Amino acid sequence: MRKKCGMQNADCGIQKKLYIICRSFTPKSALRTPNSKGFTLIEVLIFIVMAGILLPAIVVPFATAVKGSGKPEVVNTAMYLAHERMEEFMKFDYGDATLNPTALTSYVNAPVAGYQWQWEILYVPPADLNAPGSPGPDTGYKRIHVRVQDPESDTYDVYSVVTDFP
Repeated sequence: MRKKCGMQNADCGIQKKLYIICRSFTPKSALRTPNSKGFTLIEVLIFIVMAGILLPAIVVPFATAVKGSGKPEVVNTAMYLAHERMEEFMKFDYGDATLNPTALTSYVNAPVAGYQWQWEILYVPPADLNAPGSPGPDTGYKRIHVRVQDPESDTYDVYSVVTDFP
């Protein structure tokens, strides 16, 4: 008794009277069923292509962030040095020789390696403390400007004004 399996291009036969064996041109391993295990070659290739596109998009911003993560420390050090130098000037009275008008000095090495600082002390008019300063005449206001340069040649400025008033 022969039974047909209903598939075209298949050789069907009966073995041990009740079992049907069907052989087709499509191997069973190439068919995906819900119980299939593993990945096909095309799925692996698609994954590799997608990873090649997405991975750089994720890694580049991360690498940039890591590279720039040291900048806040550099900024804090530079600002600390600028404020330190400013405090050294601010401890003197208006008439002290340390606060005599001085044009912008050349850079001098700061106490921290790689950092340099410079400063100027100029008279400014009382009506506009942001106006360009001058070495004279005495206006009763002196603007102190401290600039610090970090190892990457970025500069940080701190300003203060001292007066001749009690």
